[in-house]
Amino acid sequence: MNLSKIRTGVYVCHCGTNIAATVDVAEVANFAKGLGGVAIARDYTYMCSDPGQELIKQDIQELGLNRVVVASCSPLMHEPTFRRACEEGGLNPFFFQMANIREHCSWVVDDRSQATSKAKSLVAAAVRRVHHHNPLTMRQVEMTPAALVVGGGIAGIEAALKMADAGKQVYLVEREPSIGGHMAQLYKTFPTLDCAA
Repeated sequence: MNLSKIRTGVYVCHCGTNIAATVDVAEVANFAKGLGGVAIARDYTYMCSDPGQELIKQDIQELGLNRVVVASCSPLMHEPTFRRACEEGGLNPFFFQMANIREHCSWVVDDRSQATSKAKSLVAAAVRRVHHHNPLTMRQVEMTPAALVVGGGIAGIEAALKMADAGKQVYLVEREPSIGGHMAQLYKTFPTLDCAA
């Protein structure tokens, strides 16, 4: 996409003091304003809160944003939250990118200037990356809730049992005539001296 058509919103979260105690979030937001394609950059106390999400939605609609970057915590925690906010604001949810400046900066770097510098690098990378995103659509496909486990050793047996306990149909495949792997070849196990078989 032509950089002149990209309008990215960057949102840097304080996460209370989780991030702001170590990272100068205002400086990171100010830095983001100078990145190519960035139309607005803000810092906010809790981006995942309802008012934080409303800020994103409002900026998408009023400023015509077509990309969003949130610098906050782990995507594992809030990526679905921010994708939903983008979608509710009228933007394809896959035009969203997250930069993890909590676990990757504030929780692992003690020096404030180094943590801030690293946060700037992560935000710049996220801004560049989101420029290359394409709109995607979610679709549902039918599937068979079954699994194939290859190898009937201890790990394979354990995996098969866990999936079976979760209600899945499991097919366990082993190339040898019996299951148990190397464990089945042992006489007794340490420290209990139980029979390995």
